[in-house]
Amino acid sequence: MDYVNLGSTGLKVSRLALGCMTFGSSDWAPWVLGEQESAKILRQAVDLGINFFDTADMYSLGKSEEVVGKVLFDLVPRHKLVIATKLFHPMSGDVNDRSLSRKHVFDAVDGSLKRLGADYIDLYQLHRFDYGTPLEETLDALNDVVRAGKVRYLGASSMHAWQFMKAIGLQRQRGWAQFVSMQPHYNLIYREEEREMLPLCLSEGIGVVPWSPLARGRLAGRADGDTTRGQTDNTARALYDRSKAADDAVIAALKAVAERHGRPMAQIAYAWVAGRPVVTAPIVGISKPSQFEDAIKALEIELTAEDLEDLERNYLPKPIAGHV
Repeated sequence: MDYVNLGSTGLKVSRLALGCMTFGSSDWAPWVLGEQESAKILRQAVDLGINFFDTADMYSLGKSEEVVGKVLFDLVPRHKLVIATKLFHPMSGDVNDRSLSRKHVFDAVDGSLKRLGADYIDLYQLHRFDYGTPLEETLDALNDVVRAGKVRYLGASSMHAWQFMKAIGLQRQRGWAQFVSMQPHYNLIYREEEREMLPLCLSEGIGVVPWSPLARGRLAGRADGDTTRGQTDNTARALYDRSKAADDAVIAALKAVAERHGRPMAQIAYAWVAGRPVVTAPIVGISKPSQFEDAIKALEIELTAEDLEDLERNYLPKPIAGHV
């Protein structure tokens, strides 16, 4: 496994990040794995050299963080792990147990630390932009949790580029701890982030950690009904179903390039995302140990100029998806 700097920071992360939405409790979603099944995958990730793990407080309403902390900290010394988590989404029916108010930032970071069983979080990320809280209030609170030693680095996830740049500008102006990473929705059939967000990240030295590099399995050649998640994942349908016809040509090209290389489609799709100059580490979602093979082998693939032209030429613009 190779390790690279997260953006312009000195923090070294593996070229793949393991997404931990799959771990927790099937009570939250039928495709989520319990602790024993999750532990097998987490152990394999460690064996493969992955040191970067991405979860969120809302995954299984906190159970994901509990499983991740319990399993990983028994396997690896804390200083060898880069643990990322996120806040924003509701954690209960309470009106203040959500969003990005100062109150919730303070409550959320303490809740995540308790569930993880950790003294600090390596990368604390805004899961989404909060239109109901003044941005200055959120950024001031985030600065305080960094200065208190509870958080080492700050990141954000899907939002508009102007929102992200406004936040960075305020952080610089006030001398607050700055965002060092962005977690965008990005794959071969969703490339809208190339217009503004990715050039912004490249310009400002922001690490990019894309989510859904396989478009919820569509770029691995799987149909919606092939898995329990495919049958029940309403988010996937919201993200991709409205553009299915436009995506077919891209997926056909992906299949042709994969056949040319003698590789599975998933490996080529991962390789394309991982090979983007601005990308630090794609977030891979693993529900079966065998799925690691595609993610790991993808890092060895060098796509040619012809490959890239074939993979990219059929893309059609589409509405923004994944910001809510």
